[in-house]
Amino acid sequence: MMGPSQWNGITWLFSWKPFSRLTIAGKMLVGYAILVVLTVTVIGYVLISLSRINSLSRSIVTVNIPGDTAAGKLIEALLAQDTYEKRYLILRRQDLSHLYWERAKEFSANLEELKRIDQTGNLPLETVEKLHARYGELYLEMTGYVRKGKITAAEALSNGDISNVVERLFELIRSIPPKLRASRDEQMRMIDTATRSTLRTTILLCALSTVFSILASLLVTLYIASSLRKLKAAAGHVAEGDFEYSSQLHAEDEIGELDQAFDSMRMRLKKLEEMYRDASPLTRLPGGIAIEQDIQKRLDRNEPIAVCLMDIDNFKSVNDRYGYARGNEVIIETARIVDHATKSHGKPSDFVGHIGGDDFVAVTSPECLFLVCDEIIAQFDRKAPQYYSDQDRQNGYISGKSRQGAEMKYPLMTISIAVVTNLQRKFRNPLEISAVAIELKEYAKTFPRSLCVVDKRRS
Repeated sequence: MMGPSQWNGITWLFSWKPFSRLTIAGKMLVGYAILVVLTVTVIGYVLISLSRINSLSRSIVTVNIPGDTAAGKLIEALLAQDTYEKRYLILRRQDLSHLYWERAKEFSANLEELKRIDQTGNLPLETVEKLHARYGELYLEMTGYVRKGKITAAEALSNGDISNVVERLFELIRSIPPKLRASRDEQMRMIDTATRSTLRTTILLCALSTVFSILASLLVTLYIASSLRKLKAAAGHVAEGDFEYSSQLHAEDEIGELDQAFDSMRMRLKKLEEMYRDASPLTRLPGGIAIEQDIQKRLDRNEPIAVCLMDIDNFKSVNDRYGYARGNEVIIETARIVDHATKSHGKPSDFVGHIGGDDFVAVTSPECLFLVCDEIIAQFDRKAPQYYSDQDRQNGYISGKSRQGAEMKYPLMTISIAVVTNLQRKFRNPLEISAVAIELKEYAKTFPRSLCVVDKRRS
């Protein structure tokens, strides 16, 4: 066993700048320079093994990461198609149909990239391709209805078969990244197996050499084994969900490149995990973390913004009267109204989020806020009565009992919008904006109708 002084010498040798910049093959050549036949044998075997390891690691970088990226682009293209399809149904503009087909081409291009990457044939790409083709056929059918003036039939097709196809496409595409990760984990296990085999064989060959050759082989072996153990430990932490763990390797050789590729993969997995956990499972809109990050970025850029905090009034009475399923329908419809109004009357960079329950947030520009809020109120007031029975809708209220047992009349649902801008007040973080918005929202809820209240106070 080596003492502290020998280990310090090895550490110094591999951290010495000129030596650390050498490739692994270069380090081996230096360590085995005095040998003849044994040197050639050891270097040949190790280089072949490292080539296999490098090939596997490059496969991770060139297949799994591009595959995740292509899958993400598929979702983006599909989301855009769905948006343009809905907007075309409402606005009936030909340029929206043109944009729909442009994004369809992007979807097909990314699907072809995934086909090229999919070497095992385990991904449901053929099904995705067929469903996407079906989506295009249904879209043509819908546009035909619109041109013939059959708007009701077009809306029924959009909300029925088209929505079902889009939902199925989203489900299939989201299943692709986990399968790619499983393939990556298998490749990592193959790297570990190849490394162990290389280590054992190298030690066996070095045992037949002189004391100096044994020492030289141990130098290289300890370096590689130490680095790979750190990578293996990092992979274990990531597999358990610890995306903050880093191997802390600072090498500038192939192992350093592998470590950099692993770090890139780790950060992307962390981002995907945060997005998955934060998004609302009901509306698929970003949640609290994403909302705060978007507002903070805009504040850091000193960008003029209007933060619209929305709350459904008398929502609990609908939930209590008709059940949670009806309440979920109201939440989903409200999400659609807010998202559509923001995209129709706001800017492309505008943001829509679902805080939870019946609370929503839209981040738009000050010049667009009234158009967005007026559209939200108009659409909500038009849609809300549909979720009541004929009798309750005719009465204009729901009869019920309060928690104290007293008979109460709960009016039909309305929506209150509190808007906070940074035109006349300076904010440092989303919490300050939230405090003002909550105060305004409580004021807006005192009115028996849908209302938008804008904070015009100065700092």
